[in-house]
Amino acid sequence: MTTPPVLALALVLLATLAPAAAAQRRTEIGKTSVGTPVFLEPRSVSRADGLVTATVRVALQPPLKHPAGELRSSRTIAMYNCAKQTVATKESWYYLDAEGTKVGMHKVVKIPGFGPSFKGSLADVAMRHLCAAAPR
Repeated sequence: MTTPPVLALALVLLATLAPAAAAQRRTEIGKTSVGTPVFLEPRSVSRADGLVTATVRVALQPPLKHPAGELRSSRTIAMYNCAKQTVATKESWYYLDAEGTKVGMHKVVKIPGFGPSFKGSLADVAMRHLCAAAPR
């Protein structure tokens, strides 16, 4: 069976546009102290009551040992208090692959608590970026 020309063209366009769409979902905002790139999901950013909430991603270098396998990347939703320079994690996913498609572990924090971020950490990179971009 042959593929109709219109369908073939549509498939080629989808294959070409998919990587571009994925790239738009994440923007590199800096690197951790060990040089690991930190990515922001721009559409996730919201600002309310002095807090910035956003989703960030990072590859785990080295991967973390876990019963499900090696955790290679993470995605975290956190709240950043720019005035106090504190952060609170709301939810985290840890993935068995660098692309972030195979969940190895998922954590939801019932009552997020704010605390300082460690210099050069994922939270520190995100806070510096998000708080610098905060409207004054």
